[in-house]
Amino acid sequence: MILFRSRDFHALSATTTRISLVLFSLLLILAAFFLYVSEADAASKRGYEAMQVSLPKSGFTMEPGATQQVMIGFQNTGEVTWKNSGNAFVSIYTYDPKYRASDFTSDDWTDYTQAARLHEDSVRVGEVGHIYLTLTAPKYPGKYEETFQLAAENTAWIPGGEFTLTINVGTTSASTIIKTAPVEQEVEDSVDDGTASPETDGLSAMILLRSAKTVTAKAGEDVTYKIGVKNTGTQTWDTRELRTNILTIASADTAHASWVSANKLVVNEAGSVKPGGLDFLSFTFTAPSTRGSHNIRYTMAVNDVVIPDFYIDIPVEVTSGAAAVIDEPLTVDEGTVQADRLIDEPIMRIGLLTVDEETDWVTEISCNTTWKLVDEEGGLLGSMAKDQMVRAFYKNQRYYFNRGNAIEQTHKYLRFVPDSEDGICTIENFDRRKTRNAAYADNQFRDVLELQYIPYKDEVWVINELPVEQYLYGLAETSNYSHNEFKKTLLTVARTYALYHFERNTKHHGYFHMNAYADDQVYKGYEYEQRHYLIKNAVDDTHGVTVNYNGRTAITPYFSRSDGRTRSWSEVWGGVVEWIIGVPAPHDAAAGRTLWGHGVGMSATEALDMARDGSTWEDILHYFYTGVELNQRWE
Repeated sequence: MILFRSRDFHALSATTTRISLVLFSLLLILAAFFLYVSEADAASKRGYEAMQVSLPKSGFTMEPGATQQVMIGFQNTGEVTWKNSGNAFVSIYTYDPKYRASDFTSDDWTDYTQAARLHEDSVRVGEVGHIYLTLTAPKYPGKYEETFQLAAENTAWIPGGEFTLTINVGTTSASTIIKTAPVEQEVEDSVDDGTASPETDGLSAMILLRSAKTVTAKAGEDVTYKIGVKNTGTQTWDTRELRTNILTIASADTAHASWVSANKLVVNEAGSVKPGGLDFLSFTFTAPSTRGSHNIRYTMAVNDVVIPDFYIDIPVEVTSGAAAVIDEPLTVDEGTVQADRLIDEPIMRIGLLTVDEETDWVTEISCNTTWKLVDEEGGLLGSMAKDQMVRAFYKNQRYYFNRGNAIEQTHKYLRFVPDSEDGICTIENFDRRKTRNAAYADNQFRDVLELQYIPYKDEVWVINELPVEQYLYGLAETSNYSHNEFKKTLLTVARTYALYHFERNTKHHGYFHMNAYADDQVYKGYEYEQRHYLIKNAVDDTHGVTVNYNGRTAITPYFSRSDGRTRSWSEVWGGVVEWIIGVPAPHDAAAGRTLWGHGVGMSATEALDMARDGSTWEDILHYFYTGVELNQRWE
């Protein structure tokens, strides 16, 4: 299609003209390709532009929990009339990052991302329009920055429409900029019973506020917690982290999918906390799986140094055990769970990550082969070249994507499918080195990726769909450096765990079988597989083999280390599971190890020592799981 004509081109040959037009078209596509999807139809081309003419005074004060309305004025300096209704109505969204959850969300907002519409019915070019923004202050005092952006719905972000409000909540001189998302539990208006830790090298801290003195929860329940920590030392805190010393193994009892890594709960780099200042940290943990009283302990690191003798201790009363997993109903045909029958290799669905602030609320995916973008029913949305990236996101019951032809949308979720069976897809805007302080990006995955909104979580997830053996290649529950017989032991248990949840598909309400984190099994995908290539050998050596009892897939819990013995299922969770009987763990006893985890099933440290002493993987499995059979379930 000819994009423009000019008398200046009359002297050019037809061939040169076509080449110029092609180059010009490519430049337009590339420009759109690297802009945010909602900016792909360049705003100036659409005739939208604004100039801010009024804004509340910077640093105005609100009382905690108070509601206040502010007015922002914009002159329409574009070429089209603004409307507050219709397909391209003008409103403001949360911004920096786009579609973030604001601390000042109010009841009259359209949703947590869309704060207010244009007040006037219409604003012609040259006229001034107004946004009346209602703000409800959070409960926690501090200095906040809230950024918003003017937008024409489904059309364009409006240039000149970005603005930032600086708001002091409960104080006129707060020094810390706080940008934390809302949490489910609120901090109590009470002082913590603790005292400041001894000062070492300028580091000291004291807990002033906490969500609750004691937590009561069911086994395995998600608990969101918030603490207010005062800097009682002399050193300014630039970065703050909550950490635990757990091992990277799936049975770590309090690990949660939201954690930055297996031993790092949360990282806060928003602003700095000067001596005497207060910082709020929100995190989620999983309640222990054993009924009874527990004390969960975390440490805090500032500027990458752990504060000496300072601990976050959380008493947790678990009211019920985790035995319910044994009673989960089958969601596959009864015949396919019989261990003496060969079945097709299961295709696993693994929840990789939520699309949130970490990825700026969008996902950018490419594949190393030609690939296809399809909807949930397999409908073709686009045939993509090798390494061509598509940017996509979900909002208001629609999936939006940009494949180089400006923004498109569908109400069906999106699948990114390589044409080659060995295809590797990359989540280009997910880099653990940048967002999780990890050593590797670990953002490449075999086979299909999928972008889907999960209603019961109210979250958008990227899901990896691939055969179970390929899933095990990228499993980060072990490494190159562990004994080979231990690797084969652990991978067989992990395969059994995966199959058990494939047969039921109820743990994550049918949207995916497992997530990629320690509350299921730690999975990092293709890059981890390449670094730890011996895992693939151990997977292949045990191909298709699972642990079974009485002709059916067995549940095979395991944990980090024991105190000299393992526990039976009944001792910890009640009820009877015939193949999980407590056994001695002499290596753990001789080493003076303490219990880490629930204690049921296989102790990883004992199993590793058994492998070093010459036990085979089959021997180890039969030792920890009484009376089981090892069967190959697929070829």
